[in-house]
Amino acid sequence: MAKNNEFSAKVRDIVRGIKRGSTLSYKEVATRAGNPKASRAVAMIMSRNHDVTVPCHRVICSNGSLGGYNNGGTQAKEKILKGEGITLNK
Repeated sequence: MAKNNEFSAKVRDIVRGIKRGSTLSYKEVATRAGNPKASRAVAMIMSRNHDVTVPCHRVICSNGSLGGYNNGGTQAKEKILKGEGITLNK
């Protein structure tokens, strides 16, 4: 498996482990996947995710902002997170 595919698989596995009502930042996911400087790569992986077992809506920016969401935009992401009991910083 190519190195990029291995990293992508690690990222997806980490995100699968984010429990309902919790979030991780792109940087936290990158760090757990073994490359703390790869937060943009994590964002790209999440932007291309269409696997419903990977709750990419639970990955947010380090500053507490939502970041993007490929399945309905940031309004949909915010609604899902609020529905999971997550209080968002505005």
